[in-house]
Amino acid sequence: MDLFSRSWAALLTAVAELPDEDFQQPSGCAGWLVRDLVCHLVIDAQDVLITLATPADTEPTVDAVTYWKLVEPPTGEDPLDALIPRLAAAYGEPRLLKFHLDDVGSAAARAARLADPALRVSTRDEVLTVGDYLSAYVVEWTLHHLDLIAQLPSAPEPPAATLAAARASLEKIAGTSFPASLSDQDALLLGTGRRTPTDAERTALGDLAARLPFATANSPAPTSR
Repeated sequence: MDLFSRSWAALLTAVAELPDEDFQQPSGCAGWLVRDLVCHLVIDAQDVLITLATPADTEPTVDAVTYWKLVEPPTGEDPLDALIPRLAAAYGEPRLLKFHLDDVGSAAARAARLADPALRVSTRDEVLTVGDYLSAYVVEWTLHHLDLIAQLPSAPEPPAATLAAARASLEKIAGTSFPASLSDQDALLLGTGRRTPTDAERTALGDLAARLPFATANSPAPTSR
C-alpha cells in the first residue's frame, strides 16, 4: 500500500512539474508522445477508482504477481493504443491534461489510502485483494515513470524503493532473476524491451538475453504497454 502511494505520488509530481514543451517529446512507449502517456495515466487512474468501487465476494483468482501475464510485445495495432493519441490531442493545452490527471489521480490516491487491503475486488474478470491490486500497480507506475522521463534527463526519477519493488515483481512474473550487476532501472528497461542491452550487458545477461523482452499485460484485456 505504501509503495503504491509513493510510486503514484512521484509520478503525479513528475507530470505536474513538466514544462509545456516537454509534452511533445517522445516517451518511452513506442509511438507515444509524453502527452499521450499522460492521457493513458488518466485512464489508469480511472481504472483504479472503478476497481476499488467493485467489491467481489468470491475467492481471489490472482495475486500481485499473477495479475500480470507475459505476452508478446505490443505491435501498436491495439485499438486503445490508436485511440490514446487522439484523446490526448483533444485536450489542446498541456495544462488541461495536467489538471485532469491531478483531479482523477488525486482521487485514486485517496481511494487507495482509504481502502481495506483485505477487501476483495474484481477487475478484468479476475478477483484479488485490494492489497495485491495496489501492489501490482507499483509495476505500472514505475515503468510509466521511466517512460515519462525517457527523453527528459532533468526530470526526477522514480523512488529507489519502488524501482527495487518493480524489479522484484518483474523477476517473479518472468520466473527468473536479472544479474546483480544491473541496476534496478536498467533491469526494468532491458527486461521490458524499453532499450536494447549493450555488449557488456548482453554478456552479463548470458542465456537470459535471448528471452528478452518480457512484455507484461493485465489479464484478460491488456492495456499496459
